[in-house]
Amino acid sequence: MTSRSDTSVAQQPFRTGDYGYPNARIRGMRSRLLGADAFERYLRAEDLKTVLHELMHGEYAADLEEALIQGRGATEIDEGLRRNLVRTYRKVLDFLNLEAYDICSVLLGRWDVFNLKTIMRGKHLHLSNAEIESALQPVGVLDIQSLRGLLSASDLRGVVELAGTWGLPHSAALRRGLTEYQRTGALADLELPIDQHYTQWAAENLDRPGPNYALGSWVLGTQVDNLNLVTVFRAAREDLEPAESLSYFLSGGREINIDRYQRLAKLSDTDQILDELRGTHYGQCLDEAAVRYLEAQSLAVFERALEDHFMRKVLALGTTDPLGVGLPISYLWGKLNEVTNLRIIVKCKAVGLPVDRARKELIVV
Repeated sequence: MTSRSDTSVAQQPFRTGDYGYPNARIRGMRSRLLGADAFERYLRAEDLKTVLHELMHGEYAADLEEALIQGRGATEIDEGLRRNLVRTYRKVLDFLNLEAYDICSVLLGRWDVFNLKTIMRGKHLHLSNAEIESALQPVGVLDIQSLRGLLSASDLRGVVELAGTWGLPHSAALRRGLTEYQRTGALADLELPIDQHYTQWAAENLDRPGPNYALGSWVLGTQVDNLNLVTVFRAAREDLEPAESLSYFLSGGREINIDRYQRLAKLSDTDQILDELRGTHYGQCLDEAAVRYLEAQSLAVFERALEDHFMRKVLALGTTDPLGVGLPISYLWGKLNEVTNLRIIVKCKAVGLPVDRARKELIVV
């Protein structure tokens, strides 16, 4: 099983504190990311076949060829794009220096949590292992072999016991979640302890001296803030009691600490929440989204605004921090953004969504 403490990474000759070698490679990879013109070309392509033809002449060719053995539809193309993302992330993690590997592996641990929750959710719904595996994103520390090992467990208890045997960082949280789930039968009670443990664990692991760890903490903290803010908006929409809302709080945030979260949780009106946030880094992007929220009456508008705001800030790290961990982080998120947009385009082409509608679904271009 691959783990964050895997000593094999130290055997690589470039596993030093120097960022010159890994960042030189990443600059080359970053230069090949698709630009807005490419996305627009795919959006305006006549059909899915045309999009596939374009993709087969670029970075995705090998992974698509492997996936297309099973067919040439949207499902197979989506699988090829997913495989490319996984392979690229593994490649980058393999040549990062030890400090960058440590920081990036902690940040990518959110995908380990996503995968653990996906497996647990799949077991809860009695899905087949193949169905569950198709939804996994093995781009964190847990590789596909490890995830298949967890999938092999016959039930939820088996997954939790295997995670404990392996000594996974979140195994204690999995046990707490399972105990509560067995009492209530609610999937949220199974998943929440994992989320809460990850953010606390990640914040503690990034709380180390140096500008690169500080940058990693900023990335984590912004993501945690976004999650807490979405919870606050949802709690106001659903008229949750402040005490109940507090039970969903995630530690490790940048600006939304426990005190500010409690103040926000006591507000029952969206406008009041927006007023309270006007002095934060999130105030402007949420204010700009407020009109769209009034039109759509959907909290997804605020969630999307926070997501876009975060992605733009992270992508900018490639130029503001080219000699440190900012460049690897920027590339990893840029690659994720690219693959996400391509998968959106493929799905839109498959169902015949108009170009203007499909364009609105893209994240950052």
